[in-house]
Amino acid sequence: MTDIPEQTSASTAVEAAKSGRGRAGAAADRASEMAGEAFDKAGDMLHDAGDKLQDAAGRAGEVLSEAAGRAKEELTEAATAAITRIRNNATIPAERGTTTIANEVVEKIAGIAAREVPGVYDLGGDTARVLTAVRERLHLGDESKAQGVSVKLQGKEADLSITLVLEYGFVVSSVTDKVREKAISAVEHLLGLDVTNVDILVDDIHVDNDGPVGDDATRAAGYSSDTQGITVGG
Repeated sequence: MTDIPEQTSASTAVEAAKSGRGRAGAAADRASEMAGEAFDKAGDMLHDAGDKLQDAAGRAGEVLSEAAGRAKEELTEAATAAITRIRNNATIPAERGTTTIANEVVEKIAGIAAREVPGVYDLGGDTARVLTAVRERLHLGDESKAQGVSVKLQGKEADLSITLVLEYGFVVSSVTDKVREKAISAVEHLLGLDVTNVDILVDDIHVDNDGPVGDDATRAAGYSSDTQGITVGG
């Protein structure tokens, strides 16, 4: 009778050991599954990272290729413009030689002539006028007389382009017509060239900063919506 408890304890210990091994096996299996899942996720992340890196490298290559293409085009245009400007001279045959007139001379004469026309406030586009203002503030020189004028020369023929800023209140067509006439007259009479064309761009209108002065009620009473423009030469 005294052996029964010992047998029961031994049996219980064996069962406990088996149960422990079962739980340990289950834990090991679960750990193995988790490790496998983690490994799979890590592989997926590395694969995605590789794809993204490849895409980024591809986009970077495209950007560099586009930048290189634009740089090449700009350099080509700049070189072409420089060569054109170097070759942009007028030639007038003489009895004992040839007279060559640089494009800067034609541009200056046309610019001086254009500025003499009433209603012309300034010559040149926004960028040219800003650079001139900065240069004058820094005492690096005055405004170029050729500002706002470009010319294409071939032999004795001149093709002019003039950019204007007009005073407010002038009839635009009357000013541009007189600028065209004045520029043609100056270039043809002073330089002996044949002006074939004068294109004019009105880039801006200058308005005096000083506004109307006086009694508002008085000005309002005599107000008219009609605009009376100033005609040059008319």
